[in-house]
Amino acid sequence: MTAGIANQPEITEPSEAMETPEATGFSFDPTAVQDVDSDLYLLDNLLDEQARDVQRRVRAFVDKDLLPVINDYWERAEVPYELIPKLAALNIAGGTIQGHGCPGLTRLAASTAAAELARGDGSINTFFGVHSGLAMGSIDMLGSEEQKQRWLPPMARFEKIGAFALTEPEHGSDSVSLETSARREGDEYVLNGSKRWIGNASFADVVIIYARDEADGAVKAFVMEKDGEGNHPAGYNATVITGKMGKRAVLQPNITIEDLRIPAENRLENCNSFKDVNKVLAATRGGVAWEALGHAVAAYEIAVAYAKTRVQFGKEIGRFQLVQNKLANMLAQLTAIKLTCFRLNELADEGSMTSPMASMAKMFAARQGRWICSEARDIMGGNGLLLENHVARHLTDMEVVFTYEGTDSMQSLILGRHITGFSAFA
Repeated sequence: MTAGIANQPEITEPSEAMETPEATGFSFDPTAVQDVDSDLYLLDNLLDEQARDVQRRVRAFVDKDLLPVINDYWERAEVPYELIPKLAALNIAGGTIQGHGCPGLTRLAASTAAAELARGDGSINTFFGVHSGLAMGSIDMLGSEEQKQRWLPPMARFEKIGAFALTEPEHGSDSVSLETSARREGDEYVLNGSKRWIGNASFADVVIIYARDEADGAVKAFVMEKDGEGNHPAGYNATVITGKMGKRAVLQPNITIEDLRIPAENRLENCNSFKDVNKVLAATRGGVAWEALGHAVAAYEIAVAYAKTRVQFGKEIGRFQLVQNKLANMLAQLTAIKLTCFRLNELADEGSMTSPMASMAKMFAARQGRWICSEARDIMGGNGLLLENHVARHLTDMEVVFTYEGTDSMQSLILGRHITGFSAFA
């Protein structure tokens, strides 16, 4: 067991009932989708060698290790800690980060990993994205060389789990107005405030907390760490949000921060305004589009496999015109999402990607990905409501993707500002 999960609750094995689902006329088998072609434009031919290798390894992890157990954890709203060592063994944490124990993946390989994880499960992808993209990304983009050397290697090995604390109860879409404060006292900063929807924060070893410095009013980043015994410091209290309809197997707590003391050396050296925070958000926004692609691929492929095997009125439902029409439109939108994702990566590699470009990709991919999952659920009828067939989980997880890292409406306003030159923000 890695150090990052040493103090977690004892793992409960999935129930026998979930491992042996009831006969419903169709029960999802990972091998059932292998013959489904969801890449009509042959975009996977554009994957570089590293991306192909990552796709193969992550897909094998999803099919062999994740899919057989995830529904039970999702229904119980528990994190499948048993999967973390296997996720660590994939050596993909840190994504494109060079050095410091990180894999230094190409952008296409890192994006492919996100899509393949989401094809399996949104909660695991969010757990990974928060740790690898937001937490490790903050340290890589905003930290000093010493800070990178200090935190990134153990995080790349999952010996330390990361979290990213930006959103507040009163500031979601307008996170630029965050109210959590930081006051310098000698060799420490004293933080006060609250955060909400902070993935991994109830058990993370390293939490990046964004707060407004009372000295100059600027937003800065502070790294809070567990102590040597694996406990969070005094003044940091995380309460897991319950009752979620999606992303149930990732924990997203509310955090209360009361006179939390963080060493001054733990302030990320290169974060001096919210513009610096935006660098991290812009870099990860494109990753959300790839996540939406993964959910859409899973839902489409399952729907096709279902349509080919489900018999009603004496023949497979895939023979009916209405079903074929649905599948054709789903594939067209899926292809459009994939084209958008590939082009966004090309622009990022060229150094030409802008915030409106990332916003349009997230807005379009999340909107159409949610629609594809909804259509898949409809094709499957009552069977689409069952966790054992996986589409219901992808559909409700897509509701979360539609909202987080910038809602559909906020992305449209960022794009609208670019189109018109007028800001619609208050």
